[in-house]
Amino acid sequence: MTMDATMDAAPTSAPHHPDNAARNRLVIAILLVSTFVVFLNETIMSVAIPHLMKDLEVTASAAQWLTTAFLLTMAVVIPVTGFLLQRINTRPIYMIAMSVFSVGTLICALAPGLELLIFGRVVQATGTAIMMPLLMTTVMTLVPPEGRGKTMGNISIVMSVAPAIGPTIGGFILAHFDWRFMFYFTLPIAIGALVLGAMRIRNVSNPRYAPLDVFSVIVSALAFGGIVYGLSSLGEGAEHGSAIPAWLPIVVGVVAMVVFIRRQNNLAKDNKALLDLRTLQHRNYTMALITMAIAMVALLGSSILLPIYTQSVLGLDTLQTGMLLLPGGLLMGLMGPIVGRLYDKIGPRPLLVPGVILVSAVMWALTFVSQYTPVWAVVAGHITLSFGLALTFTPLFTSSMGSVPMPLYSHASAILGSVQQVAGAAGIALFVAVMSLRTASGIAEGLGGVDALAAGIRAGFLCGAIISLAMVVAAFFVRKPEVAPGGMAPVGH
Repeated sequence: MTMDATMDAAPTSAPHHPDNAARNRLVIAILLVSTFVVFLNETIMSVAIPHLMKDLEVTASAAQWLTTAFLLTMAVVIPVTGFLLQRINTRPIYMIAMSVFSVGTLICALAPGLELLIFGRVVQATGTAIMMPLLMTTVMTLVPPEGRGKTMGNISIVMSVAPAIGPTIGGFILAHFDWRFMFYFTLPIAIGALVLGAMRIRNVSNPRYAPLDVFSVIVSALAFGGIVYGLSSLGEGAEHGSAIPAWLPIVVGVVAMVVFIRRQNNLAKDNKALLDLRTLQHRNYTMALITMAIAMVALLGSSILLPIYTQSVLGLDTLQTGMLLLPGGLLMGLMGPIVGRLYDKIGPRPLLVPGVILVSAVMWALTFVSQYTPVWAVVAGHITLSFGLALTFTPLFTSSMGSVPMPLYSHASAILGSVQQVAGAAGIALFVAVMSLRTASGIAEGLGGVDALAAGIRAGFLCGAIISLAMVVAAFFVRKPEVAPGGMAPVGH
């Protein structure tokens, strides 16, 4: 170990010590900014879907893979980050993540067609997948329990606002430039974050040996990939038929998931699991995880359907669509730190329960949209949805991660990230599949194109509304973790 690395690692024996406060704030600030940049790409392409469908002559189901492939790759890669965070120190793993993300952004900017564009998104997602677990694990290590709500409020800005304002930025760029400029916009920011991190970030973790089970990596890819691909195939089959029946990859994914879970349980006995599923034995963590998954279905599913609805049904252009979604994104940004401070004072339930009820109510309201729905009603619905999600994410992040002991932080953040991204990818695939099936059915019934699409969009939102009821029930079981003396580990489950 070099002297530099020794100096970086030395203070980690007392991460909460006041002498480390300035270093901790700097590391967390750099990670927050960088994570914001990479997560912006989760939805920056959403308003471009109708544009790309015409420009590249592809179907909605094919074009939505630009978002689904991004989320699916994250879900496959994130489990490996539990291994990486244990083996590699903060600065080098940060450099790896931002370098990979920057390369992926460059590939997207230069892509001549859909295939290479999707490949570039996959490379981007590989870098993004490392950033969120790195941020969450670092925060849980450096921030004492009594201040985590405030810090998680800032993280909620990254997790919710970045995807929320992505459509606004994408819409503005598409109104004035070619779609490739969405990536030309991101690339210099990503490179700037990489350079800043190389100059200023410090090592704050204590790397240790951790084995990598290659079989677990392969099985996890089959599990998550099979399920989401199967859901996406439902929509593809509705439009022009599919050579592979949609149920086949779903069955493969479910079987692989069962194998993966059994493999992890066996490896956990020797502390060799890729994902230590003993984390799920902490009841509060599990309930927060379930609620988070359903919330991501609502956020990402609506983020893909709303732009299609506003452009293809209401007739708005990309810039107008982006501006329509902007107030909600800004509200989420303003609410994040406020909700974080409230969490530290009153706990999760008084915030979480009203939040999920609002989200569910908006999802049900969206089942009534048509080509005659006033634009102001759509804006009001999106603002209300954003307010509900702002009340939801911070309590869920803080309660879930605070419910496990420190040795499980890397596994808890990896599981949280994996489930979150799979839920988002599955939500997008499911919403588009239902929309496509209902649209095709409407056309077969003799409906006009716009009327049939509106019916399909209503069906997609109905699917999300039904699922959201489970989120409302689960929210009542999430509570504030009790902390042991010294604030190092939760008490009980």
